[in-house]
Amino acid sequence: MMLSKNIFAGLTVGVIALPLSMALAIAVGVPPENGLYTAIIAGIIAAIFGSSKMNISGPTAAFVVILIPIVQEFGLSGLLVCGLMSGVLLVIMGAFKLGNLIELIPYPVTVGFTSGIAVVIAVFQIKDFFGLHIENFTGHFHQKVYTLLSSLPTFKLSELIVGLSTLTILILWPKFKSKIPPALIALSVVTLGVYYFNAHTLGEQISTIASTFQYEIGDLKGNGIPPIPLQFTLPWSNFTLDDMSLDLFYKLLPHSVAIAILGALESLLCAVITDGMTGYRTNPNKELIGQGLANLVVPFFGGIPATAAIARSVVNIKSGATSKLSSVVHSLFILASILLLAPYLSYMPMAGLSALLLVVAWNMSEVKHFRNIIKVAPKNDVYVLLVCFTLTVLLDMQIAVGVGMALASILFIKRTIDLYSIELINTKEASMHPDIPKNIAIYDINGPMFFGAAQNALKRLISIEEEINVVIINMENVTMMDMTALVAFQSIIENFKSKNKKLVICGLKSRLLTKLNKSGVVFNDTDLILEHNIHKAIKEYETPKES
Repeated sequence: MMLSKNIFAGLTVGVIALPLSMALAIAVGVPPENGLYTAIIAGIIAAIFGSSKMNISGPTAAFVVILIPIVQEFGLSGLLVCGLMSGVLLVIMGAFKLGNLIELIPYPVTVGFTSGIAVVIAVFQIKDFFGLHIENFTGHFHQKVYTLLSSLPTFKLSELIVGLSTLTILILWPKFKSKIPPALIALSVVTLGVYYFNAHTLGEQISTIASTFQYEIGDLKGNGIPPIPLQFTLPWSNFTLDDMSLDLFYKLLPHSVAIAILGALESLLCAVITDGMTGYRTNPNKELIGQGLANLVVPFFGGIPATAAIARSVVNIKSGATSKLSSVVHSLFILASILLLAPYLSYMPMAGLSALLLVVAWNMSEVKHFRNIIKVAPKNDVYVLLVCFTLTVLLDMQIAVGVGMALASILFIKRTIDLYSIELINTKEASMHPDIPKNIAIYDINGPMFFGAAQNALKRLISIEEEINVVIINMENVTMMDMTALVAFQSIIENFKSKNKKLVICGLKSRLLTKLNKSGVVFNDTDLILEHNIHKAIKEYETPKES
């Protein structure tokens, strides 16, 4: 029973992954078969060597934005080499147990760049959806938008009808609660319609995979998808010896890092979602190693970078999958489809595939979560979200994630500093220590003392009134001190010595005392005194009561 469930789940996901893998490869700017090769290899290797039982790996929409510039500048070989390098980085990340750290990326950063990627993918589908005639579709986002707008008069009604028909079926079919995937119904219907139209029309034909892509494998030449899959190739085969240099490595490295980080994020986020649905606990570091090994092998068979796909993994679970077998079956189904159905798959219309990607873009746009953050999140989180979203759309996802992480880190530091406090607890209004003489000040420090908080403490203590000659500091709630705090502490000590003021430290934790001693701070019985607790220090200095 379990075996049949996993086989059924694998076949179901395979049906979904088949057109999607081709569409994503086309969106990146490479032939559709490269996406199919990715799904075959990554689906098997990531499942076997990774930790998750339910993740389905292959090409994903999240990669589209960062892969397009690589293809435009370095071609397919550059993309394959980048994928190989990212695989090495993912294995290293897993080996050094960085999986848990990846999970620390703030939610507004993730939603920001995910929504930005969705917008970019959707905009880039306009070309094929409307059948626009564009010879050079390159440049930054705003340049491509301008190109699209200026090319709108060239739209083809037949292409638009195919796109709208596909989109309509994709949207309406789920309402019938059928177990047949919407993509299978939509693309089957429009492919048959386009085939009939092209066969009986003497005029302009509707663009298909066959009319858009050609292949040449040895003596085998043709249009569409080659029927011979998984030809072994060296990722760098199209580079000359002069191209293979350190300069090329340095140019590709930033792209490889971006692929590795995004692949790790997507895979671990997918694992969190599937774990929540199944109760299984994925080992994040082993999962990264599995994804890394998949990306190490995929380029040798012409596959583009891969990661775990959230939507396909969720469908996998809902279809009854209970083990890694379903992922292997999904890959074997795609392999069999290439062997048996390559000529027929080549009849798929480009406008239909662009409609499929429009639905994918909408599903990954996080509109609901985007709105929720805007409505209920603190304004700093909203700023991070909008910055990541804007930079992803207008500039680059690498820049967006880098700036977003830096901004989120700064805001985190600010929030942590806000949790820190240094308070004078024997003020004129306070009744806590009424018997303390006016020349003594008692301060209570709470929270970690690192660079921002340490400077605050330094300013507060150095600026105390002249008549105060004894300062008691309660540090029992100080949890840590960084190097800046240690230097600030020494500055306070030197300042007090120069003004003949006495400093009494209370409740210092043993590990912090060891730190201070190592940094050169020496306690004595005259100007720098160490007391076990605040109560003992106050008793030492409070005015005796009259009998």
